Order: sequence, then C-alpha cells, then structure tokens
Amino acid sequence: MPLTSKPSYQPIVRSLCLNSNRILRERFCHSTHGELFGVQVQYKHLIELLKRTAIHGESNSVLIIGPRGSGKTMLINHALKELMEIEVSENVLQVHLNGLLHINDKIALKEITRQLYLENVVGDKVFGSFAENLSFLLEALKKGDRTHSCPVIFVLDEFDLFAHHKNQTLLYNLFDISQSAQTPLAVIGLTCRLDILELLEKRVKSRFSHRQIHLMNSFGFPQFIKIFKEQLSLPAEFPDKVFAEKWNENVQCLSEDRSVHEVLQKHFNVNKNLRSLHMLLMVALSRITVSRPYLTSADLMEAHQLCSMDSKANIVHGLSVLEICLIIAMKHLNDIYEEEPFNFQMVYNEFQKFVQRKAHSVYNFEKPVVMKAFEHLQQLELIKPMERTSVNSQKEYQLMKLLLDNTQIMNALQKYPNCPTDVRQWATSSLSWL
Repeated sequence: MPLTSKPSYQPIVRSLCLNSNRILRERFCHSTHGELFGVQVQYKHLIELLKRTAIHGESNSVLIIGPRGSGKTMLINHALKELMEIEVSENVLQVHLNGLLHINDKIALKEITRQLYLENVVGDKVFGSFAENLSFLLEALKKGDRTHSCPVIFVLDEFDLFAHHKNQTLLYNLFDISQSAQTPLAVIGLTCRLDILELLEKRVKSRFSHRQIHLMNSFGFPQFIKIFKEQLSLPAEFPDKVFAEKWNENVQCLSEDRSVHEVLQKHFNVNKNLRSLHMLLMVALSRITVSRPYLTSADLMEAHQLCSMDSKANIVHGLSVLEICLIIAMKHLNDIYEEEPFNFQMVYNEFQKFVQRKAHSVYNFEKPVVMKAFEHLQQLELIKPMERTSVNSQKEYQLMKLLLDNTQIMNALQKYPNCPTDVRQWATSSLSWL
C-alpha cells in the first residue's frame, strides 16, 4: 500500500517530509555534513600547520587560493572543527574577519577586540598606533606565568580586500607578529585571486611565509555522481528508519537513472563546484509534497532548467514588438559590420527598411517613439554605450554595443508570445535577403 494512501498517514508523511527537508536544506546551505572531496592533500597540509600553532606554539601564515565555490571556507571550517576536538583546543582562540565587512583597520581592530573578549581590558585606553593597540591585545592573552600565550588563529576571508587598506597596516602587523617569537599566531587568508602576492606591499610580502594552498576541483564525473548521492542521502540517525531507507533507495535509483545522468553531465560540464550542485538540489527539493514525498528525475530536470535559465533571454520575452524589431536590426548590423559598434541612427535606418518592405504587418512608429524604445533597451542593459556620454553629444550618434548574442536572440524569439511571422522571418533571414 502506498505511503500516502490513507488520510491518517497524511500528518505522519508531512512530518517526515518537513524533517528530511530541514536536514537536507541545512546540509546544502551550511555544508555541515559529508567528507571533503578531492582536497585531501590540501586538508592534510592545513591541519598540520594549525596543529603546529595550537600544540607547539609555532607561528605560521598561509593563503588558500581557489575560485568561488571551490570549498575554501568548507576546508578551513573542517580543519578548525578537527582542531577544536583535540585536548589543547580549550586554549586556542579564533578571530574571523571578512574584507567585505571590515573595510578599514579601525573596524577590524574593534572586531578583533570583540572576538577576543577584551573590550573590558581595553576600556578607555588611548594607543599611539595600530601596532601598539594590537600588541596590547595579544599581551592581554598571556597566561598567568607570562611565559606562554594562548595561540590565536586569524582567518581573513576576502583576503585581497585587506590589501586595499591604507598602508596595509593590519596585514603588516599580523605577519610581523607571526614572524617574531611573540604570541603564537596562525594567519590564514582566503582569496580567489591568483595574483594576490602582487597586491602586497614589499614590507608585507617579506614577512609572509609564501605558503599557498591551491584548491581546484579536480574530480571527474563518476565522483560527481558519488557526491550527488552522498549529499542527497539521509543520515543513519534519521528518526524514521523505514522512510530513510526508502528515501536512500530512491536516491540510489536516481543516481543510476539515465535522464538524471544527462542532467548532471550538463551541470558538470558548465560548473562542477559543490555550491552550484547544492543550488540544483535545493530547487529540486522544493518540489516535494505530501502526495509526492520522494524526488523524481522530472524534479531534477525542471530544477536544471530553472538553474540554467538565461536571465537576458527572459528579459527579451517581456519586450514590445518594436523593441524586438530594434534588437533584430542590431543583430543584422552586427552581422554586416562584424560586431562593430552601432548608433541609434543606423538601427533606425535598418528598421525603416524592414517597415517599407512589410508595411502591412508592422506599424511605422514615429522616430521619438523608436528612440524611447531604444533608451528602454539601454536601461534594461541589453545594449551599452561604448564610451561615457558627454553633455554636447547627440543621442542618435552615440556608439552602442549589443549585449546579446545571436543564439540568445533566436532562442528568445522561439518562446516569444504572438511574435509576428514577418518579424520572425526577418530575424532568421540571411544577409543576401537584405
């Protein structure tokens, strides 16, 4: 008998659906579950470095470099979690800073003071310099016998943004302390810029250890399928063992399904980072209902369509016929002049040629109306000016560039509701037809 056949089962199934949804959503949003994929060597390097700081009081600095979504934050979080489980972890302090939030050294120092719980110690003291203030904070963390200090781990997310701070004072002082025999300090920077060392001043660069850990998603498609299965499976400690078993069996069947393989292969070819996979699974998961408590291949296919939807092509669906005609005129100009910039007058002349040939199907709009439609396309960022507009320049002759390619235009026209046949034919016409 199906799980949802009797009305009395409805509340139970609803509870199970909500429970499984909550667990999986938490996993997709916070990456709280699962092993690290394809970065075991980098993880080993990082955890050894952190242990040397926490256990042996050795100062270190390292940069973790990789594209967005490659798992930099997940890597450091896993390493810190493991570090906190060892005996000496009670004395290890952590400071997390983000370049997007802590936009200058004053804000960063205030946040360091807060995270080290030293607001009361600092009180109303006035310091002559940033270095003096930071040294005082670290001195306050000394143990009672004043010979040993608490190890401090600094994690600087968006590390490249700290390089834009005035004189790079924060980075200079952190790296300076990590090079000296003062407080045991580990400075870990996370960035997606490969040229990060070029942004550092000479005095900062000379104090950095030049250790770098590079994260590149090196796993193949078979492992991507394995990750997909592992991320969707419910844990063994799920309250209802029968539901969890059926769910996991369904996930196993999905991982062997041909249509699911095709969806995942397309996704893998475009973007194989785990963040985009989590987004795909999150959208698929939102389609689960009480009457359909298990994922299907159709859910994943629809989720993939939503995730890979072209935002610019979607904007084209909402344009007027006049605006569509202007885009087609720009497309033809691009074909004729090989992607050279165009201006409004050229587009208007092209549109007029079409109107004269097909006067029975397209209304001949006045020039100011066509100009208004042209400006609307610019507001929607479907076209952009090649240079900044000056007060004296005429709008009609300002050079523009189309931000849609031919494929996007043709795909959008296929789905455009009630598009006149002549307009569609004009879009597909060859240059000789002109």
